[in-house]
Amino acid sequence: MAAADMAGPDSSASDRPAAPPSSSRHWLLRPVFGLLLAAMAVGTLLAGGIWFAGFIALGTSAGVREWHRMVSLRDYRPFLPASILALLVGLGLALLASREPEWARMAYGLAGAVELAAASAAAAVARFRAESALWQGIGPLYLGIPGLSLFALRATPDHGLWLVLALFAAVWGCDTGALICGKLIGGPKLVPRLSPNKTWAGFVGGSVSASVAAAAVLAVLGAEAWRGALFGLIIAFISHGGDMFESWVKRRVGRKDSGHLIPGHGGVLDRIDSILFAAPCCALFVVTFGAHALLGGNL
Repeated sequence: MAAADMAGPDSSASDRPAAPPSSSRHWLLRPVFGLLLAAMAVGTLLAGGIWFAGFIALGTSAGVREWHRMVSLRDYRPFLPASILALLVGLGLALLASREPEWARMAYGLAGAVELAAASAAAAVARFRAESALWQGIGPLYLGIPGLSLFALRATPDHGLWLVLALFAAVWGCDTGALICGKLIGGPKLVPRLSPNKTWAGFVGGSVSASVAAAAVLAVLGAEAWRGALFGLIIAFISHGGDMFESWVKRRVGRKDSGHLIPGHGGVLDRIDSILFAAPCCALFVVTFGAHALLGGNL
């Protein structure tokens, strides 16, 4: 079934889009709730362990709910039990791996298998309901893999805490810079077919902001600033891709926002779309080259 045909009535009145806030209220709520969420992310990141796993579980569970709701033709709730259970089991296995390193390879392998099983279950339910098996099956993987990647990065022996902090700084810097430059400068559109509102000014502004933010964080921590700048630039390109992917999906299903859970931001997916692409790519980079090499070995 074509993705363009997915838009349909939500299953309950509570899920219907709320009236958009006024422009002045939007610009007031956005930084307030943005800072609140950033504080929660950094706080749980510093605490690590079950606190960080719990924060990731909360965000990814809310995100997978929004995903299934976006791409469902009717009641999305039958997809939720398997998807959310897989996210929780996967993070539980990752938490076990952080406490028992000798079991890490097996634990993450099992976590990946659980996510694949949930994706298969969602696809099977969708096929039974004559919906898109592909789009429903994407949900557990789209949220589960980044969640596992973030936790694995935090558990990295060579400065995992600082690595995730730099990742957050780059992603948030990219989002903020793109928003401000895109609104203030405007100009030619980046890729209108994928995302009609993204501009070249926002792309460049977000990339520069991400580079500066990551360089500043790593410089303060004692690493070489140029490594942070390069890291931030790479993460910015990936973040732009994540943002454009979600914008394309929302356009295909006829939605402006993935939800209305976060005032001033829309849904959870609207807030974390960049990190959903950036975290797995960063984890792959760390596995391939090592976090210590990325930071220059100076911390």
